[in-house]
Amino acid sequence: MENKTKTEFIVDRESNTLTIKRDFAAKRELVWDCYTKSEFLEKWFAPKPLTAKTKKMDFKAGGHWLYAMIEPNGTEHWGRTDFTEIKPIDYYKSLDGFCDENGNLNPDMPRAKWLVTFTDLNEKSNVETVVSYNSLKDLETVIEMGMKDGLSSTLERLDELLDSLAKQ
Repeated sequence: MENKTKTEFIVDRESNTLTIKRDFAAKRELVWDCYTKSEFLEKWFAPKPLTAKTKKMDFKAGGHWLYAMIEPNGTEHWGRTDFTEIKPIDYYKSLDGFCDENGNLNPDMPRAKWLVTFTDLNEKSNVETVVSYNSLKDLETVIEMGMKDGLSSTLERLDELLDSLAKQ
């Protein structure tokens, strides 16, 4: 069930958006679970060699996910995702930003609106993520931070997780 699909990463500087498209060799329900349950997110939501840990997860409109991406040396990079709208297995909308370990947002870093949409492709599925920034400067900041390579690596980890779950 190996997935040879690469991540499609589209930068639109006129609308300050990133669109990330990726097919997965798994049914939509399983991919949805991997995006919305902390026990799965912790297994893939960080580019190699980082790992992820959840401090708090409340996947509902008005809830949030407070997590850290951890470097091999132990340095933690905290993020907060606030869920604003959820239509199970179809899509969710959220606000994402950098924060401290208590969830206090860092006002010096960009905050983004995410729309993550899940589509059936028979035995496979597609996830399209549209990330919108308030300004071109914010968009350029995350591009310079390595968003493309980081997301590509992260989504490859999701492929690996889905493959291992299929073998269980």
